[in-house]
Amino acid sequence: MVSLSTTEAEFIFAAHCACQVVWIRRVLERLNCKQVTPTIIYCDNMSTIKVAKNPVMHGRSKHMDVRFHFLRELYRESVIELKRCNTRDQVADIMIKALKMDTFEKLRNLMGIRVVSNE
Repeated sequence: MVSLSTTEAEFIFAAHCACQVVWIRRVLERLNCKQVTPTIIYCDNMSTIKVAKNPVMHGRSKHMDVRFHFLRELYRESVIELKRCNTRDQVADIMIKALKMDTFEKLRNLMGIRVVSNE
């Protein structure tokens, strides 16, 4: 899928993530483990969070495909909660970017991976 902005790309990703959230919440409900609190989705793009929370910003997002706007509905219905994740704390970057060693080690630790020395 081609997006016209980073906000749109993040919005599309958040919408796909929300689809997975809805699916897993339904599975848990079938297993009698209903989740009553919103599922937190972390996003490092403030514009994406604002567009999802505030339909007044529609003028800036009207180029986005309507099918992704259900993200707003999920937010309004408290199924999901969008929270800001600082770019420096974005654990997924360890898989997709070349990083300085200190950043790599920090993200590796955030993932819970520990290095055991054989010495």
